[in-house]
Amino acid sequence: MDKQLNDAPCGFLTLSEEGLIITVNRTLLKILNEEPEQVIGQHINTILTVPAQLFYQLYFVPLLKLEHHIEEMYISLKTRDREEIPVLVNAVVKADRGATVTECVLIPMRKRNEYENELLKARNAAQEALLAKQKANAELEIALGTLKAKQEELLEINKQNQQFKLNTKRELELARKIQENSLTEPIVNDQIQIDAYYKASSELSGDLYGFYQIDKHRYGIIILDVMGHGISSALITMSLHPLFQRQITQGLSPVKVMKELDRHLHSLFQNDEEARHYCTAVYLEIDTATKKIDYVNAGHPPALWQGADGTQHPLHATAPPIGMFEDTEFQSRSLPYTEGGRLLLYTDGVMDPTASCYLFDILKDNPDLPIAGLKEKILTSLHHHKETHHKSDDECFILIDLK
Repeated sequence: MDKQLNDAPCGFLTLSEEGLIITVNRTLLKILNEEPEQVIGQHINTILTVPAQLFYQLYFVPLLKLEHHIEEMYISLKTRDREEIPVLVNAVVKADRGATVTECVLIPMRKRNEYENELLKARNAAQEALLAKQKANAELEIALGTLKAKQEELLEINKQNQQFKLNTKRELELARKIQENSLTEPIVNDQIQIDAYYKASSELSGDLYGFYQIDKHRYGIIILDVMGHGISSALITMSLHPLFQRQITQGLSPVKVMKELDRHLHSLFQNDEEARHYCTAVYLEIDTATKKIDYVNAGHPPALWQGADGTQHPLHATAPPIGMFEDTEFQSRSLPYTEGGRLLLYTDGVMDPTASCYLFDILKDNPDLPIAGLKEKILTSLHHHKETHHKSDDECFILIDLK
């Protein structure tokens, strides 16, 4: 379960066809005051009040089988301390790897009950006013005034929420455009050809890359992946972007580039360990005059060098991820190359969930395919793997031909 769903401001759980709890997010566990092992694998009746158990069997299950979804059904949960928690339930039936599961969103309704109690008090006040003729009109006006104020308050809150959602959507779209516009354009000349692919799993991505011509013969290529997804990861990548762009174009060595990125991440979170993020990255400096590649791999999936003869050489990690440990010593390695070779850099969003990287096989099977055609083959295979394994992750890779 991803972090955003795990800490969403509402409960979330999935049920098997038999009503067994398969997954549950932290928000619902906090509401129930339970630990995961006390809930997962149990029947949903264990977290329902007795009336809710009957309601579940008589109404919830039959309606779900008939309609395959439920909207705003009122039901009551019970906590470990036997406290009754009223919730609204939205549910939908989905197929997951050959099995049928029910995804449920549970929204606590304590505030709604408070408002309903206010309405009941107002009604009782009106009934009492009818018996006490002298006070009836005054108390009724007070009750109606209170009710109207509550309604106006709810309308105003709803209006503010709608405007907030609209503003947030606009801001995220703008941020996405800014992030995409920061990506570098392909490089093609008589020494080298570099192209890339990038796609965020949501509005914003924790993946980022850049490639720059440092001088007549040297090129700097970097790809990185910040832990997590969404806004927090994207903000960190965007704070790293101007730093590595400046470092690379100034011609700093791979070790110095990584040290500066590591120092920057530690400075961001020096007073907040809970918010700390780390980042995996690979930086390569290619010198087409000396036919040499210097690189540092900071905990990133291994880049791949494939020679003109088809021999493959993974560029494994030489250091831990940046931002993980203080005073990390980054190690640089060198790889001599011959003309006609090819490099592949990628983030974990394009890897095969089984351990073997299918990307390596694609390169090996298509040594003479131009970069444009190879890119299409990778995208076709990536689309197939996403459908097979139900993956949803940021996707990014870079292809480099050395002529």
